[in-house]
Amino acid sequence: MTLDLLASTISFAGDSHGLNPVKLFLDADIVVQVIMAGLVAASIWVWTIIITFTVRMGSISRRCDEYEAGFWEAPNFDTYQKERRRGDVPMGKVAGAGLAEFKANATAANVDAEGARQRIAAIMGSAVGEEADRLSDRLNFLATVGSVAPFVGLFGTVWGIMKSFFDIGQQQNSSLAVVAPGISEALFATAIGLFAAIPAVIAYNRFSHKVNGFEARLQRFADHLHAALTRQLEQR
Repeated sequence: MTLDLLASTISFAGDSHGLNPVKLFLDADIVVQVIMAGLVAASIWVWTIIITFTVRMGSISRRCDEYEAGFWEAPNFDTYQKERRRGDVPMGKVAGAGLAEFKANATAANVDAEGARQRIAAIMGSAVGEEADRLSDRLNFLATVGSVAPFVGLFGTVWGIMKSFFDIGQQQNSSLAVVAPGISEALFATAIGLFAAIPAVIAYNRFSHKVNGFEARLQRFADHLHAALTRQLEQR
């Protein structure tokens, strides 16, 4: 009832002879309707991911900028980490992992400098990977929608066209007026599939590039910290 009212409102507000998306959906076969509804839901989720990732990435970048600026100016890395309580910042988690491993090795009776270097590098490398994985957690959905949605929409189109030709056989009337509405409704499924897929592909490529760049930034920070910590170990 709500969709019928929306369809009539759109027709009243615009050109009644033009394409009405809601009417195309309501007049489509039930299979095509299910496919359209699924693609619309996927599109909504895609845009939700795009918006939330953009906001989240901007916030993380700002916090990391602030953290890194203060970190290298601090007289003591461990004190800075505790006073600022930056464990929630990805760069802070990498630093925290490295500092914890450094303290474990520094307090040992006999310090194996080479083994300590390898362990500190490994633990921070693992922390960098975990942060990158956490950031890219939902990006797989974008890739899936980008690759699958056009084919799902095409399936709806094929089904709708098959239904239209079946109706032609039932009515024994090959007039364009008989077949055209059904084909239009079927093609609308492909249009929705492309509407969901195009932004998903663009966002996935863009966000993957951002995650890779951020991971490289974390790795550079880890390399610099690794050099500073191992230098302190050698001085002991």
